Amino acid sequence: MQWTVVVPLKALARAKSRLSDTAGDGLRPGLALAFAQDTVAAALSSAAVLDVAVVTDDPLAGRELAALGARIVRDEPAGGLNPALAHAAAVVRELRPGGPVAALNADLPALRTVELTRVLDAAAEFSRAFLPDAAGIGTTLLSAAPGLELLPAFGTDSRVRHRASGAVELALESVDSVRQDVDTGDDLRAALALGVGPRTAAAAARLLIPGQQGA
Repeated sequence: MQWTVVVPLKALARAKSRLSDTAGDGLRPGLALAFAQDTVAAALSSAAVLDVAVVTDDPLAGRELAALGARIVRDEPAGGLNPALAHAAAVVRELRPGGPVAALNADLPALRTVELTRVLDAAAEFSRAFLPDAAGIGTTLLSAAPGLELLPAFGTDSRVRHRASGAVELALESVDSVRQDVDTGDDLRAALALGVGPRTAAAAARLLIPGQQGA
């Protein structure tokens, strides 16, 4: 089974505000873009991924991610993360009605293609499934089989809300790179310890964070 992966990305100027203790206003937009670039590049390299659709209204992010091979979907609802994902899922379903769809966070800079493939292959066994984040509170991936709505419920306590929606929680080991999203400085350090992609490594080098390394 090959998936269409939908990646939501807010305007770079407003992205990653919780990294303010680690990165100043001038660096956060570049970090957010680097996270998304490494995430999309890793996803596009997966044999389980047919294509990637990024839902964003940010012109720079749109250009840079399209250059990697992603399809750009405008955030026409402009109503927040979950409406954006539902809109993008509907758009890609018009183009590929019989295909499965998975929503993937844009802030997975340590994402490894082999681990994402394992998660998507596991998700293919269920009508809807999700992967909790490293903190065990949120969600980094939500999937829906062909013909089923994604029903995204990202945000605070999304792990509980996705489970309550009927999605199956994927209990997988050794997929840390798919679970390690980055909201805080500690998250970024954890991602750096796993080994981030080249764009994040270059952007994070400007922060002088100990323990940085490339993927």
